Amino acid sequence: MKRWILSLLVVPMLGGCGYNDFQRLDEQSKSAWSEVLNQYQRRADLVPNVVATVKGEAAFEQETLTKVIEARARATAIQVTPETLNNPQAMQKFQAAQGELGSALSRLLVVSEQYPSLRANQGFRDLRVQLEGTENRITVARNRYIQAVQEYNVLARSLPSNLTAMVFGYQPKASFAVPNEAAIAAPPTVNFEKK
Repeated sequence: MKRWILSLLVVPMLGGCGYNDFQRLDEQSKSAWSEVLNQYQRRADLVPNVVATVKGEAAFEQETLTKVIEARARATAIQVTPETLNNPQAMQKFQAAQGELGSALSRLLVVSEQYPSLRANQGFRDLRVQLEGTENRITVARNRYIQAVQEYNVLARSLPSNLTAMVFGYQPKASFAVPNEAAIAAPPTVNFEKK
């Protein structure tokens, strides 16, 4: 008789504790993170082709190419594990390396505009389009990951599911952050005076 009464009390509590929601949202955030990594890998795979095409331009700035190659090496050297999702410092290090690679590639593309023969190269134009498309895919994948983490973190911090989080050790996950948030919060300076 006691077991029957106990099961009547425990089963409804388990249904509303959020355990299954934690499982679903954890898997959703891992899946979204995998897509982020997939798109970063796509970009890293394009870099050697872009560098090889640009190297064909004899007068191209070697320093710019070197920065792209070094940034790619740093970005791909970071080992990403499932624990990265739960470690804000590791996530920040990963983001910084990816941001550095993105900046180096942007600089490469800006500098390449100064070389008419490179702009006329169909292979380079195709790679540029692929790279731009990949950057857009990275943005979409990051946004999906941010949304998945937000849903998980809300569950981990809300009552009564936060009690389940404490019991089972579900910690809030790290999300993407803007590394230079203070700099982008400042309004731009506009000066229309002629020099």
